[in-house]
Amino acid sequence: MWRATPLTLFPAMFPGPLGLSLAGDGLARGLWSCEPHDIRLHGLGRHRTVDDTPAGGGAGMVMRADVLAAALDAAAPADDARPRLLMSPRGRPLDQARVRALAAGPGVVVLCGRFEGVDERVIAARGLEEVSVGDFVLSGGEVACLALLDACVRLLPGVMGAALSGTEESFEGGLLEYPHYTRPRDFEGREIPPVLLGGDHGRISAWRRAEAERITRERRPDLLRDPGQGGSAPERGRR
Repeated sequence: MWRATPLTLFPAMFPGPLGLSLAGDGLARGLWSCEPHDIRLHGLGRHRTVDDTPAGGGAGMVMRADVLAAALDAAAPADDARPRLLMSPRGRPLDQARVRALAAGPGVVVLCGRFEGVDERVIAARGLEEVSVGDFVLSGGEVACLALLDACVRLLPGVMGAALSGTEESFEGGLLEYPHYTRPRDFEGREIPPVLLGGDHGRISAWRRAEAERITRERRPDLLRDPGQGGSAPERGRR
């Protein structure tokens, strides 16, 4: 079973939308598990404090290294082989190649940051891999974590209905996906491209490849300069 362990101040956010549709069905069938761990359980004092003021001054609060280390050690002991991730604005942009690698492993442990960030020392002490999901601001790492988990879970064997569903899509082969059409044949004067109706699978394949290349040139030329690297640009906001 592929195991996901989000560490969060808001465990009720999981599995959230991943409890529905194909991911939810896979969860119910035991194809993967979601085991959120409440960071607040390791907070200090009567109020279960998890943060403190930033060293050197500045706005906001920083999540404490000792609290996070205790949470990580409880949720994923040293012999746990799963990668330990931190949703971070400084992280490597998440791409489809990394998603496939994570989906092929035993699962993930994901620390969801809050406030201004986390103490740098726990990142080094617990070997956290920082991962980013895009150039936008989030109030916490939970939504980013859900996106990462969704991307992985849909690739697990038995989750998606068709085996090719995970291979003929954006970022596979370094291109964005070609356009899709279905009935009706004519929609408000816009018709399905004739090549898709002719039954010549060689021509259809060539058309789809050409359209994928055109869309990628127009929308994500960076993918053509760096073949095989899909996914989002680095996130600059909260985790």
